[in-house]
Amino acid sequence: MNLFTINAAIISVTITAFSFNTTSALAKCGDITIAGMNWASAQLMANVDKIILKEGYGCNAEIVPGDTMPTFTSMSEKGKPDIAPEMWINAVRQPLKTAIDAGRLQAINKAPITGLGEGWWVTPNFLKKHPKLNTVEKVLNRPDLFPYAENRSKGAFMGCPAGWGCQLAIANLYRAFQMEKKGWVIVNPGSGAGLKGSIAKAANRGENWFGYYWNPTAIVGKYNLIMLPFETKWAGSKNWDGCIVKPEQDCANPKPSSWTKSEVRTIITSKLAKRGGVAARYLKIRTFPGSVMNSMLVFMNNKKANGADTAIEFLTRHSDVWTKWVTKNAAKRIKAAL
Repeated sequence: MNLFTINAAIISVTITAFSFNTTSALAKCGDITIAGMNWASAQLMANVDKIILKEGYGCNAEIVPGDTMPTFTSMSEKGKPDIAPEMWINAVRQPLKTAIDAGRLQAINKAPITGLGEGWWVTPNFLKKHPKLNTVEKVLNRPDLFPYAENRSKGAFMGCPAGWGCQLAIANLYRAFQMEKKGWVIVNPGSGAGLKGSIAKAANRGENWFGYYWNPTAIVGKYNLIMLPFETKWAGSKNWDGCIVKPEQDCANPKPSSWTKSEVRTIITSKLAKRGGVAARYLKIRTFPGSVMNSMLVFMNNKKANGADTAIEFLTRHSDVWTKWVTKNAAKRIKAAL
């Protein structure tokens, strides 16, 4: 065997070993299920996570349908799905703490999106017409300005779709602020799309609208919605976590309160946390800037794009953001897959 043959053999063995180690490392990621919640930002995040984990690290990543309460319950009790990319914890704060303390779940990322806000909003046209009605409590005294389509003697407050965690909080604040006595009804929009559609319809017609929403979202940016402050101070965690976010039968005496501080977490199961590896490391540092998230939600809305298409647009348009979350080799593999 001559020197050339020996060197070629060494190179071949080295390449083979490198290839085996890379494939082996990617294969270790294994199967991962990701909750695809039914609102836009969560759909985007779930699809971005899927692409990055699958194409960048070789995970067998799959998105499964989800919603705040059903997903939390399933993760806590059954250990599936593995990841909830965008869990708004106001509705599950105490049971989440219990699950974390018991070692069933882990909040691996405490700031997956920046610039958050959750509360009760009005259209800017309303405040232009009624500048003195600039707090929640002042608006609650004027249900006549938001006539309910099915009974115009009542005021319509647009609430949350069934299954969303905020539905319980709104129902209990409705009782706490004696909104029924003041002439209000809670309107169930039926879905996230229905809630968004009610805002667009009112804004485009110059009509008044009052209800629940959150930021960052395309609809807030597009129509310049205004979140009203509460005059009432936050009544504390005992009232909020122990009553406001619970079913009515477990909240006999809700106290009036401002909306709690909005907090979002990326939650993973203890099983995934124990596995650690690339998935856990990636999720720990994956944070979407609020301005970037809003721009992608506007794209999603304007183009009628789904979460998968918007994820590809994000990865194509904002490599300056997501490449900071992954290794250089993973970034190369992801870019090649786009």
